[in-house]
Amino acid sequence: MKGTIVLPSKKEAGTVIGLTALFLLLTAVCIGLRPEHVFMVGLYLLLFFAGKTTRKLAVALLPFALFGISYDWMRVFPNYEANSIDVENLYNLEKSLFGINDNGNILIPCEYFAIHNCRIADILAGIFYLCWVPVPIAFGLWLYLKGYRNLYLHFSMVFLFVNLIGFAGYYLHPAAPPWYAINYGFEPILDTPGNVAGLGRFDTLTGLSIFDSIYGRNANVFAAVPSLHAAYMVVALCYAIVNKCNKFVIILFAIIMAGIWGTAVYTSHHYIIDVTLGICCALLGILLFEKGLMKTGWFKNFFNRYYNYIK
Repeated sequence: MKGTIVLPSKKEAGTVIGLTALFLLLTAVCIGLRPEHVFMVGLYLLLFFAGKTTRKLAVALLPFALFGISYDWMRVFPNYEANSIDVENLYNLEKSLFGINDNGNILIPCEYFAIHNCRIADILAGIFYLCWVPVPIAFGLWLYLKGYRNLYLHFSMVFLFVNLIGFAGYYLHPAAPPWYAINYGFEPILDTPGNVAGLGRFDTLTGLSIFDSIYGRNANVFAAVPSLHAAYMVVALCYAIVNKCNKFVIILFAIIMAGIWGTAVYTSHHYIIDVTLGICCALLGILLFEKGLMKTGWFKNFFNRYYNYIK
C-alpha cells in the first residue's frame, strides 16, 4: 500500500539495535559517552527504521560512520603508547628540505607564515579547512542520491580505507605537528591539549570559535603524519574525474584541494612533509583498493552484496 512503512526484517532490526547498544556501552566504558554519540546513534536508528529508502541510505553511510568511530576510538589506545613521538627529527628534516632564510634566520615554512600572514589569507585558510570533511561527504551523498551507487560505494569505501592507512601511520610513527615544536619545544608532553594554531586568526577575525571548538575535541595531537587533511580531497577529485563531473566541479575540487594543502602549512598544522605523505596515502589507498582488494574474490563478493543492498 502506498505510504506504508516497510520495516526491516527481525534479523536486520536485531542486528542494528544490538550493535548500536554495544557501541554505546563500549563507548561509555572506554572513552566516555558524549551527547554527540547519543545524537548520531539516534539519527542512525531513525534513518534505519523510517522506511526502505532511508534504510538503504543508513547502510550506505556505514563507511563514513566507521571512519568517525575509528578516529574517536583512537583515544582508547593512544599512538604514543605504541611508539616514541617524533618532534625534533621531523622539524629538522623540514628545515633542511624547505627552510626559508628570513633576515639571516632559517625558518621552517610554518614559522615563516606565523610571522608573515595577512587577513585575506587567514579568511581563505579558514574557509578551505572547513571543507576538508564536509565536501568529500557531500560529494559522496551527491553520488548516492544521483543514483551512482556503484561509484558511491567505491568512493566511500576508499575514503574509509585511506583513513585506516593513515591511522596505521599514526601508530607506526607518532609525530607532533609544527605548532607543537614552535610552542613547546622538542620534549613530548603527553597531556598537551589540541591547538587551533594559525586557524585562531580566522576565529578572531570572524568573531566565531569554530576551530577552537573543533580542536578542543582533538583525539590525539601527536598524529600529524600523514596529513589526512591533505588526503581527502585527493580521493574526492579522483572519483569526480572518474565520474566525468563537469569541469566546474573538477576545477573547484582542485582549488579546494590545493587550498587545504596550503592552509595546513600556512596555519602550522602540518609540515610540507606531512602533506606530501598525506597525498601519497590517498593515492596508495586508491591503488590498493581498486587494483588489489577489488581483484580478490572474497572482497568483490562482499562489495557486490553491499551494492545490491543499497542500489
